[in-house]
Amino acid sequence: MAELGKKYCVYCLAEVSSLRFRCTECADIELCPDCFSAGAEIGPHRRWHGYQLVDGGRFTLWGAEAEGGWSSREEQLLLDAIEQFGFGNWEDMAAHVGASRTPQEVMEHYVSMYIHGNLGKACIPDTIPNRVTDHTCPSGGPLSPSLTTPLPPLDISVAEQQQLGYMPLRDDYEIEYDQDAETLISGLSVNYDDDDVEIELKRAHVDMYVRKLKERQRRKNIARDYNLVPAFLGKDKKDKDKAPKRKITKEEKELRLKLRPLYQFMSCKEFEDFFENMHKERILRAKIRELQRYRRNGITKMEESAEYEAARHKREKRKENKNIASSKRGKEDGKEGEFAAIENLPGFELLSDREKVLCSSLNLSPARYVTVKTIIIKDHLQKRQGIPSKSRLPSYLDKVLKKRILNFLTESGWISRDAS
Repeated sequence: MAELGKKYCVYCLAEVSSLRFRCTECADIELCPDCFSAGAEIGPHRRWHGYQLVDGGRFTLWGAEAEGGWSSREEQLLLDAIEQFGFGNWEDMAAHVGASRTPQEVMEHYVSMYIHGNLGKACIPDTIPNRVTDHTCPSGGPLSPSLTTPLPPLDISVAEQQQLGYMPLRDDYEIEYDQDAETLISGLSVNYDDDDVEIELKRAHVDMYVRKLKERQRRKNIARDYNLVPAFLGKDKKDKDKAPKRKITKEEKELRLKLRPLYQFMSCKEFEDFFENMHKERILRAKIRELQRYRRNGITKMEESAEYEAARHKREKRKENKNIASSKRGKEDGKEGEFAAIENLPGFELLSDREKVLCSSLNLSPARYVTVKTIIIKDHLQKRQGIPSKSRLPSYLDKVLKKRILNFLTESGWISRDAS
């Protein structure tokens, strides 16, 4: 009698009591899922005929080898329960599935099949938004070791620690960067009656505080990397005496000052390598220019360059001697070389020889000298007539220049000695 209650596929004769596909156009045509999916045809039945799914509720979705032997009906009840009661309420879910399943079985089956199984791997993304994260991970989180682990204490004396306000066991200072940063979270508390806006506002405060902590740590790392504390205490000079390096030119010092804001983006070694490479580049460029000059002068071998440099040095020496001799002749002929700095400036032709000498020695342009001379003589004439003078001397005329010009005008007779 039990054999009579079973159903079989009309094509492959497999048992289909739990799940079968019945043709709606042909009588007594029932196929197993494999034959139906392959498009099996037998007698008048064709694969495009309509069909009806007959579910006994006893087949398994994961195959006969799946642990626990969960039927399709139980799987459907489990999915309904997880949607109704939520993940974690295993007691209510077990009661919904049926008395035959315990909460432990429900939890293990759902986790193994729907989360860690192939279905979970295909449906659950790798990065889930708003997922709870581990803030103690070593990837730069607010509680990661990169922020919570203190740096090695500074090797300084007790007096220097007191001078800096430094606490070596904590690697902290009495006055930290942004000293009032803790006020952002000191008064925060989580209440059950907080609405979404208040919770987001508190999260924003915590995020601001974490950013300030990161900035503190970043500044400490920069100070350690560039040895700013020894530089402040004057210890870096002793280290420089022990390990002398190449001499830094004035231009490079100025460039280092201009590029100082980049210190925070580069480590000390990277910064030193950067300037070392720039120094090598300047040397190479000078060498290239020297080789190009040799090539322009027809020199193709380095052995010939020594003879060329000796000859060039002799030519430059003769040229220098000739310039010295011509300058001496110019002084003897009227001191033209003495007035070379001002002879092309406007007003030079209005000066006498003594005035030219005065302007050249004071490094004063002829036009400015004529202006000062006019103001002084005008004031002198007004005082002689009893008229109070209201003229002001230019701002570029300091006390030394004024005294020199007054003495010159007095000696030349332009003004009286009492007025000077």
